[in-house]
Amino acid sequence: MMLAPHTSDTILRERYRVTNIVGQGGMGNVYRAEDLRLPGRLCAIKEVRPDASLSPELRAQAQSQFLQEASILAQLDHPNLPKVSDFFTDNGFDYLVMDYVPGQDLKQILDEHLANGRLLEQELVLTWADQIIDALNYLHTQKPPVVHRDIKPSNIKLTPDNRIKLVDFGLVKVMAQDDVRTITVVQGRGTALYTPLEQYGSDDGHTDARTDIYALGATFYQLLTGASPPDAKSRFLNPSVLRPPRMLNPDIQPNVAEAVLWAMAMHPDDRPTTIRELHQALRGSRRRVEKQNKPISELAVAWQRNKTAVFLAFTLFIIAIIATLL
Repeated sequence: MMLAPHTSDTILRERYRVTNIVGQGGMGNVYRAEDLRLPGRLCAIKEVRPDASLSPELRAQAQSQFLQEASILAQLDHPNLPKVSDFFTDNGFDYLVMDYVPGQDLKQILDEHLANGRLLEQELVLTWADQIIDALNYLHTQKPPVVHRDIKPSNIKLTPDNRIKLVDFGLVKVMAQDDVRTITVVQGRGTALYTPLEQYGSDDGHTDARTDIYALGATFYQLLTGASPPDAKSRFLNPSVLRPPRMLNPDIQPNVAEAVLWAMAMHPDDRPTTIRELHQALRGSRRRVEKQNKPISELAVAWQRNKTAVFLAFTLFIIAIIATLL
């Protein structure tokens, strides 16, 4: 049975007074709360509901895993990430407490510009990209590495002092160093428009830093063009649904458009290997590395288009030689 969300003035762990809900989802809610031990401090509390389909043994295992992985998140310290300050279990629910981040998210800012008939300026988006990529590089280079798995405009906030904050640790995964699989911190599978194919289906699917790279590419696509990116399943069935960014916004520089499409490559091996490579491509100091067999495929295309003319020319050449000999 699904329990109702906590109401205002509910006190969690005898410390956090809920003021209101700031986000809702199938796996739980996000609350804004006051820290009663530190007057004036506001928190965001992520609530994680247990999967009702799990057996009691698996629920206990998932809860133990949450507490273990949450302790890793609490050790993270970066200016573009909200600080995780506490985690606990109450009434069968898991809770992650982090700094409350004021300001608008990038989806709200984009929507305001579109409502006024304007797109976001490329240089502004690239300024945001510098900070987002710095935060993701910090996560990806942890030991073990951490993958966010739900990058999207609404999970990126701009504070009143113009600092970017990558919020909602709800789908973070910590990658085991001795295993190609990833370990779930909080159950969830991302948001369809920004989710690569390898993240679909079972939560056991392999994801790594390139999963975040795809989602970030899709995020930049939307911020720069004003259009929602097509989901990966639609692209798999019909690649043409992904319109080139410069077709939607001619003011985007060619290298930026190329970098976005590189990040959104369908196969992980075709994307930038690291988030830093994507940053270099966005800033024009690196270009997409084409596969070695591209010249061969281009030659094959040229042959298919011109084989009749080549055959005719070869036939005339043979006839000319025979005529000369006679």
